[in-house]
Amino acid sequence: MSNKPTIERSLPCWLPSLYFAKGLAQVTVMSLAVILYKQLGLSNAAITFYVAWFYLPWVIKPLWKSFVTTTHSHRWWIYLTELLLGAGFGGVAFTIQAQFWLQGTLFLLWLIAFACATHNEAADHLYRKQRIGKTVHRAELVRQLSQKVAMAVGQGVLVMLAGNMQVFYRNNIRYSWSLVFYIVAGLFLLLFLYHLYQQPEETPSSRQIIRFQDVWEETKSGWKTFMQKPLITMILLFLLLYRLPEALLGKMTLLFLLDPMQNGGLGLAPQEYGLVMGTVGIIGLSLGGVLGSKAIHRDGADYWKWWMASAMTIPDLLYVFLSYALPDSLTLISICVFVEQFGYGFGIIFYLHCLNVFSSRSADNIHRTIAKSFMALSMMLPTMIAGTLQMSWGYRTFFIIVIVSSAVTFWVTSLTSRVNPRQ
Repeated sequence: MSNKPTIERSLPCWLPSLYFAKGLAQVTVMSLAVILYKQLGLSNAAITFYVAWFYLPWVIKPLWKSFVTTTHSHRWWIYLTELLLGAGFGGVAFTIQAQFWLQGTLFLLWLIAFACATHNEAADHLYRKQRIGKTVHRAELVRQLSQKVAMAVGQGVLVMLAGNMQVFYRNNIRYSWSLVFYIVAGLFLLLFLYHLYQQPEETPSSRQIIRFQDVWEETKSGWKTFMQKPLITMILLFLLLYRLPEALLGKMTLLFLLDPMQNGGLGLAPQEYGLVMGTVGIIGLSLGGVLGSKAIHRDGADYWKWWMASAMTIPDLLYVFLSYALPDSLTLISICVFVEQFGYGFGIIFYLHCLNVFSSRSADNIHRTIAKSFMALSMMLPTMIAGTLQMSWGYRTFFIIVIVSSAVTFWVTSLTSRVNPRQ
C-alpha cells in the first residue's frame, strides 16, 4: 500500500506549500527582478522592456499546455519544475556578480518564467483533479492565503533582507542580492524535498507519449472554437484593455517608490519599500479581493461592475498626488499604497469573473488557458512601453497618462452588457 498521503487527511500539509511555491516563483520573477535591476543601475525603460518579456510563457501557454496535462503525472511536473526553479535561482545568484550579469540573469529569469508557468499549470491541475469534497471552501481559502503570503515574502521580507545586507556589507549591492537569490534557491530545494513526501497520490490515468502534431491540432481546435464565440471582438477587447491603467502602472509604482527624489521618485530604502509594498500593500490587495468576491457572490457582477471599474482606476490618482507632493512621511505613503492596492484587489474580481464566464464550457479548460494568455498579453505589451513613457515625460505626466487611460477601462466595461454570459 502506498505511503503517500491521501487528499482528505493531508490537505493542510501539501496545499499551502504548493501554492506558496507558485506565488513565490511568480513574484520573484515579476517584482523582485524589477527591484534587482533598479538597484543594479538599469534605466526604467530598460527594466520594463526586459521584464515584460517574462510574461511570454503565460502568453504562449496554449501551445504547450497539453504536454503538461497529458504526459507524465502532475506530481512529476511539480517535482521537475521545483528542481529547475531552485537551480535557476541559484544560477541567477551566481551570475549577478559576473561580468555578463545582465545577459546571464535575463536568460536565466526567462527560463525560470517558463518553469514557473509550467509549475502553475501542474499545481492547478493537481488541485482540480483531487476529490476535495467538503473541504473545498477551506481549500480555496488556504490556496489564496498561501499565495498572498508568498507575495509578502517576495516583495516584503526578501527586499528588506536585501536592504539590511547592503548595510551589513557596506553597500555591496551585488553581493547582497546574490545572497538573497541563493536563499530563494534554497527555499525551492526545500519545497521540492518536502513535496516528495507530502504530494498526494493522483487518480490513476492513462498517460501516453503524444506527438507535437497532436498538440498542435488540439491547440488549433481550441483556438477555433474560442474565436467562434458570439461577440468575440468585444470579449478580446475586454480581456486586453480592462487592465490597461494597471498594466502601465504596475512595474512603475515599484520604480517610483525606489527612485531618488531628484529623479522624481520617493526615494524609499529597500527596507521601507518592503514594509510599504510587501506588507501594507499586500494586506490592502488581499482585503480588496476578499470583499470583491463576497460582493459579486451576494449581488452579482452586473450590480458591482461600475464600482469595480472605478476601484481599479480612481485610486491611481493617489500616485499623481504623491508625484507632486513627494512626501517623506512613510505613514502617508503607506496609506496611499494601501488604498490603491485595495482598489485594485476589489476591481480585478470583475475581470476574473468575466474571464471565467468567457472561458466556460470548454473541454479540458482549453478556453480558460487561451483567455489567460490574453490576460498575460494585456500586461506584457503596456509594460514594455511604460518605462519609456515615464522617462520621456517624467513621473507626474506619466501618472496623468495612466489616469487618462482609465477611460478605456470604463469603455470596455460598458461592452460587457452585450456579451451573453452563457456563450
